[in-house]
Amino acid sequence: MLGELITSKTRLRLLIKFFVSQANRGYLNGLATEMGESTNAIRKELNHLHDAGYLQKEKSNNKIQYKANTKHPMFSVLQKVILKHLGLEDAVEIVLERMGDVEQIILIGNYAKGVDSGKIEIIIVGQDLNTSYVQNLEEKLEKLINRKVAFFLSASHSLSEDEIILFNKNE
Repeated sequence: MLGELITSKTRLRLLIKFFVSQANRGYLNGLATEMGESTNAIRKELNHLHDAGYLQKEKSNNKIQYKANTKHPMFSVLQKVILKHLGLEDAVEIVLERMGDVEQIILIGNYAKGVDSGKIEIIIVGQDLNTSYVQNLEEKLEKLINRKVAFFLSASHSLSEDEIILFNKNE
């Protein structure tokens, strides 16, 4: 969907990295290694996104760190588009529809770090969850969003640094 609109695969991967979670940050060399791209290709796209105001630069220890510009007027719109592109918006809707008393839906793994690896991992926290529906749900979502999906069920969960809350019943 978004690949047809944004023709640069590197730019799309950087948008996913920084807009799936506003906490994601990255340095030029680390991003190049993570994405398997040349530093020149990454630098070019980072400069375009920074010049357009979508990314912020912060200098620390003689390195420039990039992060999403949460004050940009398009930040929330871009974040929603990225979540829709990844199929996470659909995942949340389907889980809430069929899984029972869901308290939280938490994105973990590579996607929480902004890496489009092809496998989405989600923790569903709640009481009396419909455990028999999980396998069916994984298959349904995989067909819908063209990515592998793995759900983990839990009665409670302590959030770690690399996890993103997609849904919270109390908010």
